[in-house]
Amino acid sequence: MPLILPGNVASATAAVGYNIANSCRFNSGDSPTLHRTPDASDVDKWTFSIWFKKSTVGTSAVQDFLSCIDGSGNNTVMNYVASPSNDTLNWTEYQGSYLGQYVANAKHRDPSAWYHAIFTWDSDNATAGNRMRIYINGAELTSFSTETNVSQDQDSLLNSNLRVDIGSAGGASSFFHGYFAEVIFIDGSALTPTSFGEFDSDSPTIWKPKDPSGLTFGDNGFWLDFEDSSALGNDVSGNNNDLTAVNLAAVDQATDTPTNNFCTMNPLVNTTDAAAVYSEGNTVVVTDGSSGDWGFTGTIAMTTGKWYYETRIYEDKEFLIGIHSDPAELARDSSESKESKWCYAYRGDGRMYEYNDAGSLTTNTSWGSTFTTGDIIGCYLDLDNNLIYWAKNDTLQNSGTGIAVTAPALTQHGAYWWCQTDANSGESWTITPAFGGLAAYGATAMSSVVADKNGYGSFEYDPSRGGASDFNSGAKDFYSLCTKNLAEFG
Repeated sequence: MPLILPGNVASATAAVGYNIANSCRFNSGDSPTLHRTPDASDVDKWTFSIWFKKSTVGTSAVQDFLSCIDGSGNNTVMNYVASPSNDTLNWTEYQGSYLGQYVANAKHRDPSAWYHAIFTWDSDNATAGNRMRIYINGAELTSFSTETNVSQDQDSLLNSNLRVDIGSAGGASSFFHGYFAEVIFIDGSALTPTSFGEFDSDSPTIWKPKDPSGLTFGDNGFWLDFEDSSALGNDVSGNNNDLTAVNLAAVDQATDTPTNNFCTMNPLVNTTDAAAVYSEGNTVVVTDGSSGDWGFTGTIAMTTGKWYYETRIYEDKEFLIGIHSDPAELARDSSESKESKWCYAYRGDGRMYEYNDAGSLTTNTSWGSTFTTGDIIGCYLDLDNNLIYWAKNDTLQNSGTGIAVTAPALTQHGAYWWCQTDANSGESWTITPAFGGLAAYGATAMSSVVADKNGYGSFEYDPSRGGASDFNSGAKDFYSLCTKNLAEFG
């Protein structure tokens, strides 16, 4: 799990001129989709562009970016296919048979990264291999396990007068699980990546977005920026080709975007003896109640700076909330020791747990207040002074005195990650942390929304406590864990 994500715009080391403010979370369990039925237009030339962040990898579920399906099973679809895994990109034009199909060999398996995909249809092109073209993060895909080129001048189903769905197969299946941003359809032009993005001049492997407002969208073109939480299908291209949102609500608007990537839970780190189900854009996890322990870890590591996250207690069980230096320890088999090095956590019974470099446990039995259902626990990590604090419902525990943590450089991976684990095995658990990318705990909207001092993140309580006297040591201002803050403090 990289500190700064390479090879795409998620890296905050790149200077970003154009900012994407919002994305939209698609939770597959809710059957979400955006759809519209356009008038017939250019079926020989069009472009579809989308930024996305996956929340699941390695499953057998098909996940659609876009679908256009008639009543006879014919379709234009772009998705992650079920075989060999949903990490393989597929683009199909099926009309009684596969007239055109590309199944890429490349797999996209990073749930912490934003990707940019472009699908360009240019069926009147004289070169067969240029009639269907796929680009990821500014580079064309050229290696395919299946490569069927459409015939010249072949009409596509997309951009006829058939219903178009974003994030599902006709609104009935194959629902995407993750985040979409900057969803654009261009009617009548076959565009290349430079119309939508560019490589950063200082970090030439980093692909970043460009302002699309100057593009010619065509009659059926649309641009979804998701900046209106009350109308997530709002088209801002100037065409007013709005899409209807189904099973999407204001709570699904996110500030986790390609130009400011936020930490989420990492589904790749999962216990083997208590399989967990991640949902709501990796902001909810539910365990299966098997006998072993379990834990989650964040997608972004911390080595320096001052960071904050909070979690709303979903049920009256003894959670451990804090930081961890070795995410792999949280996924150990039940036959192995789960005592972990350099772990600091606040437990529901009011105790503070600390595992030292030998994996030995030190417990402070009279450290803080107990917490239960409905309480909000804030975690403040100061890696400039190597201290950690916790608050219950905005009241700092331990009289505001920080707990000393081992310097990150001395831990086995040189960093810490947000984590949460159980205190008792054999129970099912639900946790709903808030890292700042959504104004919600899972699907539950926050009652108040507070950003950090830089204006990033959404929390119930203010992470930047300024000159608050309730801290007895260390710095006072803490920040949400996102790439714009990492560029400044990380």
